[in-house]
Amino acid sequence: MLCYIDAMIWKNPGVAAAFLLVALAPAASVAQARNPTAPPPAAPGAATHPAPAPGASTAQPAAQPFAASPDASTSSCQGGACDAQQPHITIATPAPAPAPWPLQERISWVASLLLALIAYVGILLAVSLLRKIERQTRLNEAVAQAAADSAKAALMYAEAQAQAQRPWIVVSAEAEPGPTDRFTIVATNRGRSPTRIVTLVDDVAIAEDESHLPPTPTFKNEPRPPRVPIILLPGESTELKSFSRVDVKAVCESVEDLRRLDAWELKIYLYGAVTYVDLRAPAEKQPYETGWCCWYIHGRQKSGLVIAGSPEYNQHT
Repeated sequence: MLCYIDAMIWKNPGVAAAFLLVALAPAASVAQARNPTAPPPAAPGAATHPAPAPGASTAQPAAQPFAASPDASTSSCQGGACDAQQPHITIATPAPAPAPWPLQERISWVASLLLALIAYVGILLAVSLLRKIERQTRLNEAVAQAAADSAKAALMYAEAQAQAQRPWIVVSAEAEPGPTDRFTIVATNRGRSPTRIVTLVDDVAIAEDESHLPPTPTFKNEPRPPRVPIILLPGESTELKSFSRVDVKAVCESVEDLRRLDAWELKIYLYGAVTYVDLRAPAEKQPYETGWCCWYIHGRQKSGLVIAGSPEYNQHT
């Protein structure tokens, strides 16, 4: 071993020093264990002091009183150079141990966390449910609106079909053949269903023109049913009233009215109303009504009868 160390010294002084320390460390430890009072071995290269010879006096001078010195290391080394600094032990106060976390507080904290998570999840579910309810409500509203529009369209179509199939009584004035200047007011069923006439009413008025007639038709008599039931199939007609030149004198209340009528200062108006029902409709259904108004044109040689009057006199229901 020593030969190897010598070879390493010549080859690499640093590595040789390291190996020397490793080799001498166990021996120093054993010696220290056997003789605890022996001083520790000096480091390589450190200054060494010869041990006192046996039998030499080891008496030391009397202890001098200790005096404070600004340099403790100088006083501890007795004014000479020190081989090593004296050990300096510092005792640090240990940090206080953390207080233990009670089990009840742990359970409370876990419960609070769970409640917060449950509340958060519940809020998310509630918001999602509200959005779904809103979308479903809008969809239901759209479906309901579409259904209402469809029902309205179907109702309008049914009403249009019913109106197209219902009976329609139209009143017209027709001249009778011959030189008598006689005219007939005729009611004709222009609809597609058979009808029955329920009541008839008519009257005669003398006025300067249409503007002097009452705003709405007024009758001296109440509506009356026909003497015999009148049922009109589509395209059939019936006579409501006839008028001729002979009836003019019966209408005029005085000779002055007749004179003014001949001078065209007054006019004769014939008006009335017809109520009828659809034979296919239920009995409780309200009857229809057709109003009519005609102007009798009183000429010196020829006369005429034409439809006239305001819409209130010629209304259809």
